[in-house]
Amino acid sequence: MEAEFWLQRWQQGKTGFHQDRVMPLLQRHWPALRMPDGSRVLVPLAGKSLDMIWLAACGHQVLGVELSALAVAQFFAENDLVPRISRSRYGVHHHAGNIELICGDVFDLDMQMLADCRGVYDRAALIALPEDLRQRYVRHVYGQLPRDCRGLLITLEYPQHEKSGPPFSVTADAVDQLFQPQWRVERQEHQDILSREPAFIADGVTDLSTTLYRLDHLQDPVAVPSAG
Repeated sequence: MEAEFWLQRWQQGKTGFHQDRVMPLLQRHWPALRMPDGSRVLVPLAGKSLDMIWLAACGHQVLGVELSALAVAQFFAENDLVPRISRSRYGVHHHAGNIELICGDVFDLDMQMLADCRGVYDRAALIALPEDLRQRYVRHVYGQLPRDCRGLLITLEYPQHEKSGPPFSVTADAVDQLFQPQWRVERQEHQDILSREPAFIADGVTDLSTTLYRLDHLQDPVAVPSAG
C-alpha cells in the first residue's frame, strides 16, 4: 500500500485494526522466547499498539516504527507519556522510558539501526502489505536483523477473494516461502476467530483464522541497499 493510504486511514479515524488491549497471543507466547532483560525488540508498523507498553513492562528496550505522526502522538498522549524528541535520517525519534518510537518509514531502516535488535514482534506489518510488497518487506527488514534474533509473527487467513485487504490473508505456505531458509518458522497456535470479527462477517467472509509463528534467525543477514 502507498504511504498516503495509511496516513489517510489515521486522519479519518479508520483504525479498526487497532486493539484497545494487549494481544493475548503475545502474552501467552512471548515468555517462551526467553528474551533477556534489556533486549531490544523491533515492532514494525507499530501504530499506537499497547503491545509496546507490555513489552516495555517485561524489561525490553522497544523500538517501534510507525509512518503516521498522528498515531505516534496518540500513543504517547493516551499512555500519559511525554517523549523526548530527536531527529535522524530514519525519521523523528520519540523516547520515553525504555520505548523508542520512530515516526518514519520502515523501509528506511538499515543494518546499522537494527544491529542490536534481539527480538521482533510483527502483529500488524506483514498482513498490512499486499503480496507484491511482502517479499520486499521481509528481505529489507528481516534480512537486516542480526543472527540469533527471534520473535513472533501473527497472521490472518481467510479466502482473499471474499474481501480486499488490508489486512491481507497470508497462508502458512506463504510464510514459509517468505522466511525460509534464513529463518526457522514454527507454528505455535492457530485459532478460528470469525465469530469475534463482525466486520469480516459483514463483508461476507466465510472463514477467518489467526496463526502465531515463532521465528528464529539462522544465519548472518545480507546487507541490502537502503530503500530511501
